[in-house]
Amino acid sequence: MITMRLQKFLSEAGICSRRKGEEYIRQGLVRVNSRIVTELGTKVDSEKDRVEFDGKVIALKSEPMYIVLNKPKGYVTSCSHPGEKIVLDLIDISERVYPIGRLDKDSTGLLILTNDGSLHHRLSHPSFDHEKEYDVTVSKPITDGSLRNIASGLPMMGSKTRPAKIRRISSRRFRIILKEGRNRQIRRMVRKVGSRVTRLKRIRVSKVKLGRLAEGAWRNLTEKEKKELLM
Repeated sequence: MITMRLQKFLSEAGICSRRKGEEYIRQGLVRVNSRIVTELGTKVDSEKDRVEFDGKVIALKSEPMYIVLNKPKGYVTSCSHPGEKIVLDLIDISERVYPIGRLDKDSTGLLILTNDGSLHHRLSHPSFDHEKEYDVTVSKPITDGSLRNIASGLPMMGSKTRPAKIRRISSRRFRIILKEGRNRQIRRMVRKVGSRVTRLKRIRVSKVKLGRLAEGAWRNLTEKEKKELLM
């Protein structure tokens, strides 16, 4: 018998993160033994209780999955988004996985997907200081002063962004390494210094690199990559 809170069950079953699970529960999308449950403190027995999400019966996953996807432009980083192409459409496996973090619809590059709730927490929470590296192209030449301002931190959404590492590639292209992931952060920082992002590609998360993985293709994490992320 494994008893746990309903939102944790959703996470362990690979449906979503715990936080997203709480939203689904509040929205009335989850049933336990055919009854809609909206109470976040509800506990379920994985061996006895029948849990349904959005009309489908779900169960705990016995084998953790860790996938690297090279997300193309035009796909939404979501498990469900009516009317839009989602990243799960690109992964042809029977197990349900969900993305860690987000890349906006117009961005491309490395996205990790998993059914392991603990890894989702480790890579999503800023306290673990995992680096995320991006290749950025902007609409017009960007000055050294503007890059220094971005690197030192800019006011955004009521606080200042954390310091970042930046390396110039050309007059309109640079690499940036962040240890946080605010909504559309790089695009907003570039706008604040008077330019606009025309191409944004994530090329690394922690020690996992995109490498030569083709756009739209995916692969499993190597054993070495799994150990480095889970240690």
